[in-house]
Amino acid sequence: MGAPFRILENVLNSIARRQMNMCPEQSRILFAIFSFFLSFVMLHNVGIAQTSVRKVYAVPVSGTVDPGMAAFIKRALEASSDDPDSLFIIEIDTFGGRVDSALQIVDTLLSAPEGNTIAIVKTNAISAGALIALACSRLVMKKNTTIGDCAPITYSNEGPKVLGEKFQSPLRAKFRMLAKRNGYPETLAESMVTAEMVVYAVEIEGKTLYMDSQAFEDLSQAEKERVSSKKTIVAKGELLTMDDTEALELGFSRMSVDNMYEMLRRMEIENYKLIRIEESWSETLVRYIGVITPFLLLIGLAALYMEISAPGFGAPGIIGITCLALVFLNQYLVGLADYTELLLLILGIILLGFELFVIPGFGIAGIAGLLFIAAGAILALQDFVIPDPSLPWQGEILLKNILHVLGAFFMAIIVALFVLRYIMPKLSVVVEGPYLNTTLKDSHADSIEAEKAKVGDIGVTMTFLRPSGKVKIKDEVFDGITQGEFMEKGTPVKISEIKGNRIIVSRIPEDE
Repeated sequence: MGAPFRILENVLNSIARRQMNMCPEQSRILFAIFSFFLSFVMLHNVGIAQTSVRKVYAVPVSGTVDPGMAAFIKRALEASSDDPDSLFIIEIDTFGGRVDSALQIVDTLLSAPEGNTIAIVKTNAISAGALIALACSRLVMKKNTTIGDCAPITYSNEGPKVLGEKFQSPLRAKFRMLAKRNGYPETLAESMVTAEMVVYAVEIEGKTLYMDSQAFEDLSQAEKERVSSKKTIVAKGELLTMDDTEALELGFSRMSVDNMYEMLRRMEIENYKLIRIEESWSETLVRYIGVITPFLLLIGLAALYMEISAPGFGAPGIIGITCLALVFLNQYLVGLADYTELLLLILGIILLGFELFVIPGFGIAGIAGLLFIAAGAILALQDFVIPDPSLPWQGEILLKNILHVLGAFFMAIIVALFVLRYIMPKLSVVVEGPYLNTTLKDSHADSIEAEKAKVGDIGVTMTFLRPSGKVKIKDEVFDGITQGEFMEKGTPVKISEIKGNRIIVSRIPEDE
């Protein structure tokens, strides 16, 4: 019982003891005191009720696991950092995605107060989704859902390929750590990663242990004699994948439920306020841009190549800079790019500007600008500079990014050449005019000079005619031209023909 209740109890006892000896005035005073304490107690209880409402945040994890999802979950958990009693329900429905993004999400979940995160599998928690689910303090699954199969894979011309021990070992260590932290069977958690593991459920003296084939072989003869049963849970060549019933039996899931509200009721979480955190339109746009980043990079590089190939600065340059800016801004918002990558992009554009407007031709400055842009693009696609040997997938990511950027450069050149050769010449058909659609075939012009001379007039060459030059006709000097004949200065000529503003002259024979 709280202090206000004890005070009220003492007051009532005092009233009961003295009620026979009180005058009316004293009774009114005591009644006022009683009313005051009663009001204080009621306000105190209301305050307790208001402050005891627990905030429960529902955070969706759906679709491909990528840097955009990692940034969204980080923002969602940081939104309530001022309330350490907040509860986060991570609603999972994903078939996985990037390993580095999944590990970022795991680190974010581990930073939350212990016991304040619950993963509920809505449909599937496969691959990276299983890793995220096990990172939460508790795991709950809706009925008829699935979790497991977290083998690292890569894609080649032959299709998906499981990566080797070099990649599996650090992931197994991460699964062991999460299983130990949250009380899951460690060997079973490891078997989600490695298909070569064989896991048995071994019962010894009424206690069930999960051990791999090597651990079972290492048992002493006396320990093996105490084994009452042995059952294969995960066969060789398989990865542990469980439905909700199996996850409950094997010690991963706390319960199977129909919905989140049933889960909260069965966990005896009452007097709560449910708050759904959804992706904002800007976060959705960022994830969409992340999907089309290779195309934006291709368009941006192609436009810059077209700008370099043409004189001046116009639409291709604006399009190229805009596309590259979108790529870098998107990577910056998801936490992959930082000031270093943006500085490389700006330096590359500045060098290209020098090459276009200051230095004639295309040389060292232009090549250096392209190299800076390529380096910035590669670093912007990843959250590290030099791959960590203990995280082998970082080397794979670096190689993949280099191939993406080099491929974008190569395809950009092809696209730019195609546009310059076949599309640009035909833009006049699409863009409004006016245009000159007629020729000057039948036109003529009579110059003022030509009107002062006529066919048959006689003159003399003032310069060499080879075949054009100056001729003097009637004290006027005209531009004259022969019909292919060369004439010396001072040669007598006459006008044989006038075509438009051209005076055609011929030599006067000596006998004339």
